[in-house]
Amino acid sequence: MRLLLGIILGALLTIGGAYLYDSHNATTATETAAATPRPMVNWDVVGVKWQHLTDRARSEWTRVAG
Repeated sequence: MRLLLGIILGALLTIGGAYLYDSHNATTATETAAATPRPMVNWDVVGVKWQHLTDRARSEWTRVAG
């Protein structure tokens, strides 16, 4: 049980750290890409993939639960 909790906590800390780093170092549309660092993660893509995952999980749960 501790191992599972540690894995989940580690994943949340990793994702949270990446989000905080990107939110503090985000570039605006007017800034040049060469002058400022680019975000590590494309959060729009992450959001779309998360939406697909949750939609599929809901549909599978509905299919299994009847």
